[in-house]
Amino acid sequence: MSTWTRDDDKLFEHGLVLYPENVADRWQLIADHVPGKTADDIMAHYDDLVHDVFEIDSGRIDLPSYTDDPVELEGDCQISSGSNKKNNEIERKKGTPWTEDEHRLFLIGLDKYGKGDWRSISRNVVVSRTPTQVASHAQKYFIRQQAMKKERKRSSIHDITTAVDTNPVPPQSSFQNQSGSQNFNFAM
Repeated sequence: MSTWTRDDDKLFEHGLVLYPENVADRWQLIADHVPGKTADDIMAHYDDLVHDVFEIDSGRIDLPSYTDDPVELEGDCQISSGSNKKNNEIERKKGTPWTEDEHRLFLIGLDKYGKGDWRSISRNVVVSRTPTQVASHAQKYFIRQQAMKKERKRSSIHDITTAVDTNPVPPQSSFQNQSGSQNFNFAM
């Protein structure tokens, strides 16, 4: 097994783009772009890459972060986030909350594909979410289900347990408006 540097990986990735799957002698052409690598090395590295992507998509391993990759901010390629963050600080995006429809689709996918097949649920049922988002939602859902015996302060989307549920779980305490009087507006 040959050793791969980050530069080798970049040349390999560039070769994959230059020579798509339908090109004859693809692996040899890519090997010609990566010094010291044979066509067999390239094919083995490609198989490893496909396996790693599958593991990441299925949620079994986290997406790696490469700290040795400098962020290039030169010329017309500058990206401005409007904040004074340093280049090595990553700003997390806040997630979009799941809708009841997405949660019901999640439950259908969970029933169809089973616990752990987040990739299939994402690709075939909840197409608006990535496998990582589905896995995160599932984790919250199962934690909520385990905590059902404990008193809850408010209802949650995770309280919906079947895809055919049509009535939301009522809150356990009544809400009060700002003046202190109760305000109930239920559609009947």
